[in-house]
Amino acid sequence: MVFTQTGASFAKMLFPLVGAGGATALRLTLAALVLIAVFRPWRYKLGPKQWRAVLLYGGAMGAMNLFFYAALEHIPLGIAVALEFTGPLAVALFGARKLVDFLWIVLAVAGFALLLPWTQTGGDISPIGVVLALCAGACWAGYIVFGQRAGMGGGAHIAALGVGTAALIAVPFGVATAGASLLDPALLPLGLAVALMSSAIPYALDMVALPHMPSRLFGILMSGQPALAALSGLVILHETIGPAQLAGMGAIMLASIGATLTIARRTPPPLPDP
Repeated sequence: MVFTQTGASFAKMLFPLVGAGGATALRLTLAALVLIAVFRPWRYKLGPKQWRAVLLYGGAMGAMNLFFYAALEHIPLGIAVALEFTGPLAVALFGARKLVDFLWIVLAVAGFALLLPWTQTGGDISPIGVVLALCAGACWAGYIVFGQRAGMGGGAHIAALGVGTAALIAVPFGVATAGASLLDPALLPLGLAVALMSSAIPYALDMVALPHMPSRLFGILMSGQPALAALSGLVILHETIGPAQLAGMGAIMLASIGATLTIARRTPPPLPDP
């Protein structure tokens, strides 16, 4: 999470140079090259079922990144991550049964309501950015579910294939946005830092972790993302967030922690394939 949110702040620095689509393409392409070189996925044989899961996993990842970076053009990083968190939190709360479980749902909904731009005093909270962040959240849910399926019996090489698939999806949007500017050598150091911190390192760690825990538990363990995003946005990008938005982020995080103590504890981890 630390790598992801620091990388997102660095990525926003690329927007004036190549736009959100260009930054997404640069990030995923460089990350794919690094992961493929390190984990050499061609050495592993995948069956048709796992290939389908890998393609869905990579497709969800590519769409998630495109929507998320597009949202960052309109709203602060901390708000974007909190809204995007609808995806993993929905996965975490899926199948809630007890009354206390629905308390976390109500708390999460209240938190999201505080993040929405109900009035003109919403400051930098653009409705377009809200919609894009929510779309990214839906893709994040798919990333968790398909990532778990793709990673069963696999390893970090699955992340390399997934990021490669995501890069193929993002490159056309990047070329349409930035064109030949993507090939500027001056962008390489910042682009490589973004690729490593936002994609290569966290996605490889995710792929190692996902097969060993329930997808709902993984989703709620991401509860620290909004706070880390807000801190990264403040320190690196000098973005500020109002009291109502901070309260909303706190409510979402509290809902995740509460779900960890009730829903996830009752869910046994999946067994690996024999």
